[in-house]
Formats: sequence, structure tokens, C-alpha cells
Amino acid sequence: MRRADSLSVTVLLTMLVALGPISTDLYLPSLPSLMQYFAASEADVQLTLSVFLVGLAASQLIYGPLSDRFGRKPVLLAGLGLYLLASIACMLATSIEFLVAARFFQALGACVGPVLCRAVVRDVHGQKGAARVLSYLAAAMAIAPLLGPILGGYLQTWFGWRANFAVLVIYGLMGLVGAVVMLPETNLHRNPLATRPVTIIEIYLMLAGQRRYLGYVLSSAFAYSGIFSFISGSSFVLMGMMKLESHAYGYCFAAVVAGYIAGATLAGRLAHKVSLHRMIASGGAIALLGGIVVLALAWAGVDTVAAIVAPTSVYLFGVGMVMANSMAGAIGPYPRAAGAASALLGFTQMSIAALVGAAIGHAADGTQMPMVIALALSAIAGPLGYWLLVRPWEKPAA
Repeated sequence: MRRADSLSVTVLLTMLVALGPISTDLYLPSLPSLMQYFAASEADVQLTLSVFLVGLAASQLIYGPLSDRFGRKPVLLAGLGLYLLASIACMLATSIEFLVAARFFQALGACVGPVLCRAVVRDVHGQKGAARVLSYLAAAMAIAPLLGPILGGYLQTWFGWRANFAVLVIYGLMGLVGAVVMLPETNLHRNPLATRPVTIIEIYLMLAGQRRYLGYVLSSAFAYSGIFSFISGSSFVLMGMMKLESHAYGYCFAAVVAGYIAGATLAGRLAHKVSLHRMIASGGAIALLGGIVVLALAWAGVDTVAAIVAPTSVYLFGVGMVMANSMAGAIGPYPRAAGAASALLGFTQMSIAALVGAAIGHAADGTQMPMVIALALSAIAGPLGYWLLVRPWEKPAA
């Protein structure tokens, strides 16, 4: 067993936090192929993304209280076991309906990573240290979506869509073994009442009634919904509309993710010098700029790859500054309910993103407009939630 603040455990946490992104981004280049293989519509294939987010959202509300009651490690191991079994089911899917169902159960397992790993970081590093560690964790975690679509593109070209899910089976097995061997228990403030239905409802109502908590959550949630706008729509726009090859799409996706890595890395480096409030405000302004530009270019009829990739990279740079700091601001004040605070944040984040993804799928018209409109609206809503709910309650020195 390793120390909870050791480098090896931090690497493991990064890997587990990335369960959601890697489970989504790796098979993005296969989405058009899934339409052909299963003779399914674009909306049906989009459902494999949206239902994944529904599963992520719903199960977070359960994992948080369970980990507050029984500890982080046993709950983490149970979720990873479910993820492994569901990934095998995805790999063996024989119909689009079966794949959608398997993706739901895969999400139920995958969400244990981000929920519990955020709580572990709060357990070990406290509120101040959490902002810095979560920023670096976010930057390192982004390696998964940076490389995922590239690897997924080549796997799709060489072996077909099932190969992407085979890689997820291996990834899940590695995470499960790593958690068993390396991760210590970090929850030193277990709440024996945390799993009582009345207690769960009381905790969630208490959190939802905190204006600042809600503002941080909405800031993070809309930032992520903008990311998911690109995730859910980009393969159809760049590969379908603009005729990119699957591996070329992977490189475009990587260029966008590089913006997120740069923003998250900058946030981590500035964590000791700049308050999380200023980081969120600055990142929100940058994200808003990127969202408005990508929409304006699409409205002007500029139908090029650069017109999508460049401003979206700017958007994700701002999001990289916003998300870790918003998460730290949300869960930091609640050491005895860190799991529940993390869970409610994740539930809101994934629920909004799932609705956005479903809307993009049903509004698909063969152009980039549904995707860029959703991204631009997310870029507006995130800063709006922060300025209305958090900013008025800041201390002057913040």
C-alpha cells in the first residue's frame, strides 16, 4: 500500500478520473461506422453517448453517500468491477439497443472514478491544496482524450469498432488491480448515517440550498456541457460533413484537448498566487470568447476545419482554468460530506451534458450549427451562473 499523497497514487487517481473521458473519446471515430454496422440513425448512435452520461449522473448520487459511510476504497473496487464487466458486454454487442444498454451499465461503473477520486483529493489535501492538485490532475487526465481519438481512429481503421471496447476492458482491469494494490483508505471522517435515505436527502437539500455551492456547480457543469457539445457533434461534423479520415479527426480532437491541458496546467501553476475566484472569472471570459467566435464563424458560412478547431481550442483553454477551481470551490467547505458534494456536482454536470448531447443529436441537420450553438450557449451560461450566485458573496480580498 502506498501513501495517499505519493506520485504512484496520484497517477492511479488520474487514470481513474479519466474513466469517463476515455470511455467516450476512444470510440468517437467509430460513431459513423456504428451507424453503418447496426443500420442505425445518427440519433440512435448519439444515444450511446447520452445514455452514458445519464448513467454517470444517476450513479454519482449513490456513490457519494456510500463512500462517506463505508470508505472510498471498497466502493471504488465495486464500481471498477462493474465497469470491467460492462466493457466486455459493449465489446460483444450484437445490436445498437444492446450497446446502448451496456453503455449505461459501463457508465454506472465508470463514474466511481471521478466521484471518489475528487473526494480522495479533498480527504488528503484539504480545500486549498485540492484546487492545485485537481488542476494538475485535470491536465494529466486530459492525456486520455488527447490520445484517445487518435488511437481510436487507428483502431477503427485497422480492426473495427470492437477493438476500441477491447482496449477499455484492458484499461478497466488495470485500474481495478492498481486500486487493490496501491490505494489506501483516505476517509477518516466516516458518517454512519450517510446512507440513510433521510440523511441523503437532507445533505443534498442542504448543498442545493447553498448559493455559492450552486454557483460553482453550474460554472463547472456548463463548462463541461460545452466540452460535450464538441464531443457529441464533432465526429459527424468533421468526418461526415467535412470528410476527414478517422485518424485525421483524432488529430483535430487532440488539438482541441491541447487547449484544455494548457488551461488546466496554467491554473495549477497559478494556484498559489491567484485566487480560485479570479481563475474562474478569467477562464470564463476566455471560454466565452471562444464560444462566440466559433458561432460567429459558422453563422458567417465559414465551413472549414480551422474555423471549428481553433476557437474551440480557445474555449477549452478557458474551461481548463474554470473546472478544477469550480470543483475545489464546491467540495472544499464540506470535509464530512465531500463524497456527497462531489456526487451532486457530478450529477448536475452529467445531466446537463446529457440533455445537450441528446438535443444536438435530434437537431442534426448536416451542418455544424447545432453543435456550435450548444457550445456558445454553454459558454454564456457558465460565467452567468458564477457571477450571479458566487461573485456577490465573495469576500473583498478574494
